Amino acid sequence: MASQAQKTYIDEDIGKDDPSADGTQTHDPQYFTRKSETGAIPADGDEKSRLEYKAASASALKKVTKLYEQHKRKVAKGDELAIREKEEAEKRQQVLEKAKEIHITQDPKLPKALKIHLDEKGSYIKLRSGNSSKDVDYSDGLSTRVRVNGRIHRLRSQKDVIFITLQDGYGFLQCVLTGDLVKTYDAMTLTLETSLEVWGEMWEVPPKQHAPDDRELHADFFEVIGRAAGDKEAISTRVAADADQQTLLDNRHLVLRGEVSSSVMKVRAAVLRGFRQTYEHIITPSCLEVTPPCMVQTQVEGGATLFEFNYYGEKAYLTQSSQLYLETCLPSLGNVFCVAPSFRAEKSLTRRHLSEYTHIEAELDFITFDDLLDHLELVMCSVIDVVLAHPPTAALIASLNPKFQKPERPFKRMRYADAIEWLREHSILNEEGQPHTFGDDIAEAAERKMTDIIDRPIFLTHFPVEIKAFYMMKDKDDPRVTESVDCLMPGVGEIVGGSMRMSDYDELMQAYGREGIDPKPYYWYTDQRKYGTSPHGGYGLGLERFLAWLCGRHTVRECALYPRFAYRCTP
Repeated sequence: MASQAQKTYIDEDIGKDDPSADGTQTHDPQYFTRKSETGAIPADGDEKSRLEYKAASASALKKVTKLYEQHKRKVAKGDELAIREKEEAEKRQQVLEKAKEIHITQDPKLPKALKIHLDEKGSYIKLRSGNSSKDVDYSDGLSTRVRVNGRIHRLRSQKDVIFITLQDGYGFLQCVLTGDLVKTYDAMTLTLETSLEVWGEMWEVPPKQHAPDDRELHADFFEVIGRAAGDKEAISTRVAADADQQTLLDNRHLVLRGEVSSSVMKVRAAVLRGFRQTYEHIITPSCLEVTPPCMVQTQVEGGATLFEFNYYGEKAYLTQSSQLYLETCLPSLGNVFCVAPSFRAEKSLTRRHLSEYTHIEAELDFITFDDLLDHLELVMCSVIDVVLAHPPTAALIASLNPKFQKPERPFKRMRYADAIEWLREHSILNEEGQPHTFGDDIAEAAERKMTDIIDRPIFLTHFPVEIKAFYMMKDKDDPRVTESVDCLMPGVGEIVGGSMRMSDYDELMQAYGREGIDPKPYYWYTDQRKYGTSPHGGYGLGLERFLAWLCGRHTVRECALYPRFAYRCTP
């Protein structure tokens, strides 16, 4: 009598694929199937029908068999790959053990090496050119033996030669290792960011080949100073090009070693020099640099964005702006400026907002509103001229932002009321999805869209009193608006905000009352109107926004050394 075929049961919802499942109805695995929880319910609505096992269809069995065969092949391939990797690792380890037996030493007969930075140039550094049967040859005095330090920025190994591009923060230099140098353990285990000291002969790069500054160092000796992690901990793994933004921000200290980030930081330094040079030597009258405090007990831009802290039992804040302090300097120091951090507790994650940013602020005495606009245009354009006049910085900007062009002068001047009409004519809606009306605080998206369409710098002026700070001077011809200005740049939007300041004591006291501000903590600011007031104005420029425009960066976060914004205070 033939034995009955084994029936195997599978519950596709709660069945288990482990040794405890023996294929009976009690343990639920294979061939007769059901979906006890998600199966279709017939028209009569009987949920018990889900519990009935039904024979698996031929197509289902075929599909499962195919998947099983694919799985077996994948496991076999993985096993084969693991065996091959193990064999290769063992071979490499044997080679490395043999390499440990090779030791290199400096030849004491070679000329004394001149220590240089990687970008250092001069007639005292002779470059050999042409061909030579030797890797290095100092016999004829046609080249200079040098000694350099740096970290490996790029690494390329061939059979008998290793090409290394070193970086030291000043420049790049290609070093070529040959002969016994490439056979050593240290050479075979080089990793990106390893720090080295290299001795060798300076050569011109052969025709049709490329290297930084068209020169390279042919090494006669090298030493590893600090070995960098490799394999899974390699820097190229930690900060891979396709890594998500949070990973890159967490590893900002490593991202800064890259060419793009370091270039932005170098342009940042050049721009700061440009502002100081412009304020002190180019414009007339000049501006004197001062250093206001960052810990304050007054607000400038509204209490909602204040960082509050306990200052020896008193309430204090991180400054939103140094403007009020700069105004107190005018009577004795003349026009002044500062480069200082400002802080805004805005829970905004837009690409142009930071919680801490570098604020370039200036205050000017005895001026009109038109004087203020002329000064702003002159300062920004002069800074660009200064920066681009420095060839290394100009080259960095050209690399970062190839399409950058100096702004066209004069800047377009547009009153707020005219901007509202422009937005309506171009069907650009406000944040509520409605046409803009007078009194709206034009949102970032609408402002940037308008700027990008017009495609030139804009001085947007005469904002309504209700949407600007308490200290701004009202327009004498239209008291609904202030003598205020935002400078808008294509691709970024607002990078400067400024205004004429109230100079009348009574008007300022009324402004305190209108905004519900207690004037007592501001006594020192109010005193400026009691002791020889004057028509004066000023502005604040966000350095990171200026850099985002200049360097073509998508976000201001790329323009800060370690960006601080909502929910990000590390590293």
